[in-house]
Amino acid sequence: MSGMESTNAGMPERAGYAARRVLADAPLLAAATGREPVHRPVWFMRQAGRSLPEYREIRSGIGMLESCFDPGLVCEITMQPVRRHGVDAAILFSDIVVPLKAAGIDLDIVAGTGPVVANPVRSIADVHGLPRLEADEVGAVAQAVRLLTAELGDTPLIGFAGAPFTLASYLVEGGPSRNHERTKALMHSDPKTWHALLGTLADTAITFLQAQLHAGVDAVQLFDSWAGALTLAEYREFVLPHSERVFAEVQNAGVPRIHFGVGTGELLGAMGEAGADVVGVDWRVPLDEAVRRVGPGKALQGNLDPAVLFAGPAAVEKQTRRIVAEADRALAAGATGHIFNLGHGVLPDTDPGAITALVDLVHSL
Repeated sequence: MSGMESTNAGMPERAGYAARRVLADAPLLAAATGREPVHRPVWFMRQAGRSLPEYREIRSGIGMLESCFDPGLVCEITMQPVRRHGVDAAILFSDIVVPLKAAGIDLDIVAGTGPVVANPVRSIADVHGLPRLEADEVGAVAQAVRLLTAELGDTPLIGFAGAPFTLASYLVEGGPSRNHERTKALMHSDPKTWHALLGTLADTAITFLQAQLHAGVDAVQLFDSWAGALTLAEYREFVLPHSERVFAEVQNAGVPRIHFGVGTGELLGAMGEAGADVVGVDWRVPLDEAVRRVGPGKALQGNLDPAVLFAGPAAVEKQTRRIVAEADRALAAGATGHIFNLGHGVLPDTDPGAITALVDLVHSL
């Protein structure tokens, strides 16, 4: 592959995007685009975070959102699990509410609670009053991406954004919610306001992802963390069109696009229609069943239960081998690749040594 060719073979042309690093042999990019990787790629959601003592040390006394807008700090935190674990991809250290904060929405990430919004969105007037994100407002994030691509060598960098539904849930509820009752009430009682809100948030996600893509990320993931609270009918009517638009607007970047949600087993088919190249699967659905729901022609990502990492080496190996076997059956049934991951994020009290050992095990298989 010459230096003038596409970074990610098999992906669309990168119309309007600057040239990026050539990572033709990166296992993650190969698996995501239907090629044969040199080994099964593995990375973890929340791999840069509270499970690492070096993370806790460097974040001491610094707020989460403050950390996310410090390019040097973002670069260092993102690099920590790559150095320690030898994972096949870095994922940008950030948070799904960063673009909302950057746009000027009054919110904070409260320790032990999560994102808290000062003025929840409950009406069409509230939607019209939401500030729109401009690319220069996330310039610090773009600068962090540039620092990282200069340091990562052959390791791909995954950028990400929160999906419109999950961002909407925080804005409507005013913070994290167990039942999403206000969100669902708005959705069903005032569809016009709901779609206006999700349209605005799709614009936000697109701007945030495009800023990362222009700065040089090698793949992107759209997190619809709370979509599992919905029925399939609700997802298709109220969510899918907006997620489709996000994926469509970044297609020309020519990088793999990953879609992930928690508790979304019943939605996998619809999520597969949203436009991503890779569908993330949480730990509740075996990968050989997931391919039946998603259909052929997509790569799958997942899906070890994060809690298994507390069960000791023998249990981790047993469950990892099971997942790899299920993934191989999924490949035989039409999945185009497999990226090993947890079925959600690394839990804060996870032994970092268990994570490193898991990476070595997956690579050995």
